[in-house]
Amino acid sequence: MIDLTTYGYMPMPLDPGTIPARVTAVHRERYALICEHGPIHAKLKTAVYYGPEPVDFPTAGDFVAINYVETGDSQIVRTLPRRTFFSRRDPSPGRDAQAVAANFDTCFIMTSLNHDFSLSRMERYLTLAWQSGAAPVILLTKADLIEDYAAQVQAVEEIAMGVPVIPVSAVTGFGMERLAAYLQPGKTVVFLGSSGVGKSSLLNALMGETAMAVKAIREDDSRGRHTTTHRQLFMLPSGAMVIDTPGMRELGMWDVSTGLGSAFSDVEEILARPCRFSDCKHETEPGCAIKKALECGELSPERLESYRRLRREARWSEDPTGALQEKWARNKTIARWSRSQKQLSHEHKRGGKR
Repeated sequence: MIDLTTYGYMPMPLDPGTIPARVTAVHRERYALICEHGPIHAKLKTAVYYGPEPVDFPTAGDFVAINYVETGDSQIVRTLPRRTFFSRRDPSPGRDAQAVAANFDTCFIMTSLNHDFSLSRMERYLTLAWQSGAAPVILLTKADLIEDYAAQVQAVEEIAMGVPVIPVSAVTGFGMERLAAYLQPGKTVVFLGSSGVGKSSLLNALMGETAMAVKAIREDDSRGRHTTTHRQLFMLPSGAMVIDTPGMRELGMWDVSTGLGSAFSDVEEILARPCRFSDCKHETEPGCAIKKALECGELSPERLESYRRLRREARWSEDPTGALQEKWARNKTIARWSRSQKQLSHEHKRGGKR
């Protein structure tokens, strides 16, 4: 018999006749689970998951209640309450949020120190990681390929707002000892990052064996090809667990009200300062706190634009009609300001000719 508490399970009320299990892999309509009887497979109870009431479909890391079947597929009857949850806007047209992982303690946000390095993508991952309810840690992978990465580390630290930034190499083992604090028995870490950043290589190094196949990156642009094809949970020799996820080329915003506040606390602190006008739109108004922060160098235009872009994406996901109306109003304000500036410039030129 397997003690599910070693897989992070905290006892909770269950329906009569059911037992708990944890989702270790998601394969279309079939799920790999671990329960007191060992590794098993299961399918969803159709009446529950495809019924009239909306329910949370299981994803890797979820705890579920099942009707155990010894000689065939068991049946998942309920997704149990989640502690943490990472989702993104589903890239497929007409769909809502896409579940990625659940019930983890730490998000390892991974980006490589080669051509994949992108601060804007890092800001997206940080926003969604904070929204998940877990603490993010940034891993700068493939440190063995770069002689001096101090500038990259500094750039990430400037946007990460106190989040640990750890350069690592799965090849040489550099920096790996710093990960031990997050990989304690019973704890779960989720790997997040694009294809080719080294998630599978890092997993293999932590496992001490080849748990996942690793494909070479393309030499012309250092872009990786997809290795992980589905979400899967692994038990490490340390007793910690890792949820490996496929590389995400698109990382659309969903409900990130909490995540934006944490990932962009510097911007929101400035937004909270008083402006000359109580209804300031933080665009072109005189006496604007944002405008002052930009002028004195406290806030960079790139940082502000990143915040606004992610906020607009989240707003569009929540209320497309309202977001479109706000866009029209914003464009009208900018157009009026532009016309007034042109008029002032024209009058100035006319006055100079007299």
